[in-house]
Amino acid sequence: MPAPSRALVLQLARFGDLVQTRRLIASLLADGRETHLLVDHSLVPLARLVHPECEVHGVAAHALPAPAAVLAEVRRTVEALRALEFQTIYALNFSPLAEALVAAFPEAHCRGYAWRQGQLLRAPWLSLAFRWAGRRAVAPCNLADLWAHLHEDPLAPSLVNPPAAPKGGGLGVVMAGRNARRSLPPSVLAGCVAALVHRLGKSVPIHLLGSTAESAAARALLEALPRNLRGQARDVTGRTDWAALHGLVGGLDCVLTPDTGVMHLAARLGVPVVATFLSSAWAWETGPYGQGHTVWQATLECAPCLESQPCHHRTACLAPFSDRALLRLLSMDKGDPPAGVVRLASTLDELGCDFTATAGQDPHAASRRRWRETVMADRRLAAQISPGAAAVAEHLYQEPDWTVHAQGCTEAC
Repeated sequence: MPAPSRALVLQLARFGDLVQTRRLIASLLADGRETHLLVDHSLVPLARLVHPECEVHGVAAHALPAPAAVLAEVRRTVEALRALEFQTIYALNFSPLAEALVAAFPEAHCRGYAWRQGQLLRAPWLSLAFRWAGRRAVAPCNLADLWAHLHEDPLAPSLVNPPAAPKGGGLGVVMAGRNARRSLPPSVLAGCVAALVHRLGKSVPIHLLGSTAESAAARALLEALPRNLRGQARDVTGRTDWAALHGLVGGLDCVLTPDTGVMHLAARLGVPVVATFLSSAWAWETGPYGQGHTVWQATLECAPCLESQPCHHRTACLAPFSDRALLRLLSMDKGDPPAGVVRLASTLDELGCDFTATAGQDPHAASRRRWRETVMADRRLAAQISPGAAAVAEHLYQEPDWTVHAQGCTEAC
């Protein structure tokens, strides 16, 4: 019997991206491929928990030491990986280190990015994604599905993460994400926590989650909580390694969080997520994957913004999250949300994970549906497309798509 083919996934981004790679990895495993994963050293223990079927390798991709040491380590890593003779290499990140690593493997074996005659090339599927990124409000594809569709026949979306259901361990509250504008300040977060506790049960344990950097925010939240809830709250910020975090999150009833790695971990473990998405966070791009999750999405005209750019609206998208109408919905599921925010439920279709409004209005729903229909046709997941989707195709596709790409070639970055 021939040995199973080997696949290597290069995922050099951070916590959340590592978890969002699950559909691609599960698709490779379903093929019977021996699957290897290259991540930053700091994420190796987490990768082994989230993707236990993979052989995990580490490299210095984030906190870089002296350049000479990095080069020596990368050289050793590349030599070891090349010796394994991978049949397929999935390069998921557009970064200098990823470019250097891809150069070590034959173009014919690379998916996503590859080198040809000294030029970095991008797969047609990723080129489409770069184009629709210019219209983020109608973004038609979750990041997890973008990576998964580099595989020729990705695993069904329903088989990626388990349907979400309470596990009995109480409420997890993630204090903050990497970008401050995406996170609710403690004074606002306290109202949301109190509302969810009312809905889950007044005696439910509350676990405050985050790194040491969020410990001050956790203390501020404790002070802002109603007095009768403070005794139920346990501050574990900065006190959980990857294994402890994995175990704690996997036993919760619900996780209240901005767009964070813990959010994706909860979805991976089948724990219901209630996510607050504002500023640059956009549910249709990076929302929690699977069935049974809720996202409160800010929908002002300036959303989604770019976190690299200053906000000229005094973070107006934050205001609805302290509105009594939203807190009433969180607490009792009654009434309508305030203007500027919509409640979304996670759904699954042939392309992957999507989100549908269950309270309030999604102003871009019709346009996004046409864009999604166009992308599904591109993936051969729809037999035909509507006239509206055909009009989208005129914006999405360019001349190289039927000249260069039609001949099996890729596009220069």
